[in-house]
Amino acid sequence: MASQGRIHNFGAGPAVLPLEVVEEVSEALPNLNNSGFGLMEVSHRSDTFQEVIDSAKSRLGRILQIPEGYDVLLLQGGASTQFYMSALNLLQAGSKADFLVSGIWSEKALGEANRVGDAIAAWDDSENGFRSVPRNGDYEVRKDAAYLHYTSNNTLFGTQFHHLPDSGGKPRVVDASSDICGVGMEVSEHDLIYAGAQKNLGPSGVTVVIISPRAMEMVDGDLPTMLDYRTHISKGSMFNTPNTTGIFVLDRVLAWVERNGGIQGAIERNKEKSGLIYGILDGSDFWSPHALEGSRSVMNVTWRISNEELEGKFLQEAGEAGMGGLKGHRSVGGIRASMYNGCPLESVEELASFMVDFENRHG
Repeated sequence: MASQGRIHNFGAGPAVLPLEVVEEVSEALPNLNNSGFGLMEVSHRSDTFQEVIDSAKSRLGRILQIPEGYDVLLLQGGASTQFYMSALNLLQAGSKADFLVSGIWSEKALGEANRVGDAIAAWDDSENGFRSVPRNGDYEVRKDAAYLHYTSNNTLFGTQFHHLPDSGGKPRVVDASSDICGVGMEVSEHDLIYAGAQKNLGPSGVTVVIISPRAMEMVDGDLPTMLDYRTHISKGSMFNTPNTTGIFVLDRVLAWVERNGGIQGAIERNKEKSGLIYGILDGSDFWSPHALEGSRSVMNVTWRISNEELEGKFLQEAGEAGMGGLKGHRSVGGIRASMYNGCPLESVEELASFMVDFENRHG
């Protein structure tokens, strides 16, 4: 088991939080920042919470180097709401959008965009089992497309973009739910970034949206109030009651990232953690990694055991050894280790040691 009786948590989300953050949240529950109000009781209209949300937005700006003029929203509804909301705001009826379909989430985003306009897959790896992401040159963006959409990291299949996709000069829209603040990202090269917080940034129930001035120029017409980015920008993410507790945790996670080397520190830690597991997977034919080299995720490592009958035993023994959340998604099967920012190196070292021992006993 990890420290303080906590399991080594490799769940895909909601994911493990840094223990320091968990302790900070625990301290704030009865009295937030000496306000006298408990964390889950404080009004979103209070000065106390205004300081919290301002801090979270400022930290995001510093860590991600968000350009001046971009708006940062802290909403609800997850990436699943953004699949439709992004298209509703950026597409006019009948206008076009191109998608790089590298997994189930980008498939879903494409489906929602088709409720608004003419959305197509410029590239689709479904026939190959979503084992890779496209290289620039593998697809063409329609000259009259309004934007190009992609999903930067695919939690189910363990693939990830390690380059900036060519958009043919069109605005880039990215679902960065599972690698935001865990890898480098050129925010200035994107016009809309959205991400559920429950993997790298905090708890479930908060959605980060980052919007460029160019994207906002594309928003037009009479849209449903709650699905209109203009509504939330004009009210500073507080048109309705936000997830106050979740935003506080988000701010504490971002403070932890800043204390631990910022984005560069996160990049280095995540490379080290994933490298430990990939090194074992590539070391023998006992293991069968899902993602192809060059497209492998540093956030979610997915694999099978060549003798698939051993997978149940692997998961059972791993659980008995204090490791949880390793079962692969039902659409893929096998094993998946999610190693987001909050996952400590200690946990990954324990998993690596267990894998070596398991292979020695069953290989």
